Amino acid sequence: MKLHFLLLACCLTLTVHAQTSREEVQADLNKAGGVYLVYPEPKAQPTLAPKGYTPCYISHYGRHGSRYLIGDNDYLWVTRLMQKAEAGNALTPLGKDVLQRLQQLWPLVEGRGGDLTPAGVRQHRGIAERMYRNYPSLFRKGKKVSARSTVVLRCAMSMAAFGDRLKALAPDIDISYEATEKYMCYLNYHAPDPENFADWSKGAWVTEYRKFEAEHLKPQRMLKALFADDTFVRRNVNDTELMWGLYWIAVDMQNIDTDISFYDIFTPDEMFELWQCNSYRFYASNANHAGSRGHTVANANNLLRNIIETADDALKCPETAATLRFGHDGNVMPLLAIMGIENFAVKLDSPEGAYRQWADFKASPMAANIQLVFFKNKEGDIILKVLHNETEVHIPVQTDIFPFYRWTDVRAYYNAIISRGGMID
Repeated sequence: MKLHFLLLACCLTLTVHAQTSREEVQADLNKAGGVYLVYPEPKAQPTLAPKGYTPCYISHYGRHGSRYLIGDNDYLWVTRLMQKAEAGNALTPLGKDVLQRLQQLWPLVEGRGGDLTPAGVRQHRGIAERMYRNYPSLFRKGKKVSARSTVVLRCAMSMAAFGDRLKALAPDIDISYEATEKYMCYLNYHAPDPENFADWSKGAWVTEYRKFEAEHLKPQRMLKALFADDTFVRRNVNDTELMWGLYWIAVDMQNIDTDISFYDIFTPDEMFELWQCNSYRFYASNANHAGSRGHTVANANNLLRNIIETADDALKCPETAATLRFGHDGNVMPLLAIMGIENFAVKLDSPEGAYRQWADFKASPMAANIQLVFFKNKEGDIILKVLHNETEVHIPVQTDIFPFYRWTDVRAYYNAIISRGGMID
């Protein structure tokens, strides 16, 4: 009966966690940005460890913090199209105002494509500060921290921001930093994909998705609001492409220190539809889509192996305080699935209603992270808890001390997955 109750409670928690509604997204249009959502700082205080257990090690994998759009052209092509329309007297008053905002934005973003923003720096400093504040005994004099990032600059800068704040709070710890191809085999691994399943243009899911997108995205209202000349639109504007271009610019404003906003271009319904389409694309290419037959999730197998093996080593070495890893949303999403965190391993095969069960802004906002916090008692017994974005979460391992799990159980469960090459049910 006790086990039945635990399993029932876990299932209820997963169901509640999984639900995403149209109203939730429309109430906060920043969430409609999906993976561009600014990091949601945790509100709950960490659960105290059972009596006699003290923190002994932290294992961390984090996405880089807030960034600009990937390249200058993401801003330029939209701006140039609007400038061409203005030259042809084809803009409405709203269109002219949007062009002015784009031109005002340009000096803030020029040459910064893909870079970490100041907000991204603050996010990682904040995560480091809370890690120190919650587990100060881990960061005593002589303790060592290993920090590694992918070779992408925004990840290395995120690592530096995190480490600098930790070092400021605990100046006597020893932090080693590395950003090298040597560790890309687990920090940002993507197996060869002969079927191109994860490809947004070639994947087996794409044909159905394109029909879904055509049914749900209706750019005509927005075009009427921006352009005064139907002939110009017919000859120069790819309706859906422009809608997406303005969407990306709009949702990234939350990551830049500016008051400029473009949300007024869209209705709440349009923002929701753009988001649910985009969230499904991230799900299909990075999570447990039924059509991938588990291979996409298996991209995280090397990372999971590194987490388990590094923890084994660290738990034998009292000097090791933490292992910090920095990568990308495309690594966080399969890691959530392979670890069975909450509902992120859900298996879906259609975009219709997928947003209710899986949401990209919940999986991997900017600076998303997964942490395993280990505790030990005098007898050498080791327990841990798993955090997603610094919030205590469930994994599919039996426990009667939630949010804590016994390391022997967790280790055995994940080693079984690793031995299967990362294939989950």
